[in-house]
Amino acid sequence: MKKFDAVVIGDVNIDLVVVGCNQIPQPGQEIFVENIRMHVGGGAALFTISLAKLGLHTAFNGVLGDDLYGHYIREQFARYGIDTSLIRTSPTSHTGITIAINPELDRSFITYAGSNSELQAGDLDIAQVALGRHVHVTGYRGRRNHDEFVAMVKKLKKTGVTVSCDVGWDDTGEWHSGVFELMGYIDVFLMNETEAFHYTGIEHIDDSLRYMGGFCRHVVIKLGPKGAITMKDGLQLAHSGFVVDVVDTTGAGDSFNAGYLYGYLTGQSVESCLLYGNVCGAMSVGSYGGSTGTPDCEGLSAFIRQNEDSCRAF
Repeated sequence: MKKFDAVVIGDVNIDLVVVGCNQIPQPGQEIFVENIRMHVGGGAALFTISLAKLGLHTAFNGVLGDDLYGHYIREQFARYGIDTSLIRTSPTSHTGITIAINPELDRSFITYAGSNSELQAGDLDIAQVALGRHVHVTGYRGRRNHDEFVAMVKKLKKTGVTVSCDVGWDDTGEWHSGVFELMGYIDVFLMNETEAFHYTGIEHIDDSLRYMGGFCRHVVIKLGPKGAITMKDGLQLAHSGFVVDVVDTTGAGDSFNAGYLYGYLTGQSVESCLLYGNVCGAMSVGSYGGSTGTPDCEGLSAFIRQNEDSCRAF
């Protein structure tokens, strides 16, 4: 018997969201903004909170500092029933911080990785992580940790769990082709449209999806406000997004992931997974903070009822 529906491995930090900042202060200058809000951040952490809000029993595996921010994050996880027993406390690093400037437009970030830099794929306790029936992995960094990451996923698969992965942005700009080897061991592989283009070198999204479908039987590409497209076992499906007022796009992709994998883990059809993902992504952007606006099951159902006419495939 598995202890958790899902174990999530990856980054967690504090997000300081600066609201109403239209310029960066020059040296010696002070500017005043509308507000500065503090939220739990980090793609893996936002995904975990969003999945927990949908009612799945989740555990988080990452590294936090032994400081005020680390304690705050643990408290927020506990608020949503997220198990924190797999989190390691760093004896040397502080909890990471990201400052998000002007999220209403094109966001800029200042980031201190902090304790996240201590999370290494080769150091994971596989037996502990395999307490979940599903494991969601993040933190793939291309050539820098490819071998360790693939070895970790292989070990996880041997325990009988299903595995999903969101690769995220490659800050080196290399877009390592080894990602296609990794895809072969993943049950659900997620990325956004820009990442798909960079990894495959194929500009047309349908062709890019078909190419990746040759390496992984279940690939999902997020298209932002246009919705999402997926290929499972050679069958391609798409679902459009929803027209909503946008306040803050932080964590929208992670919220989509939570909705999609909630459907996957509860045995829903691919069509329903796409719908749930798009709803969670749409609801996420309506509030400041990466997981503030993501729904619980009641909110998910209510949004679908209220927007039935705009719920159309393309």
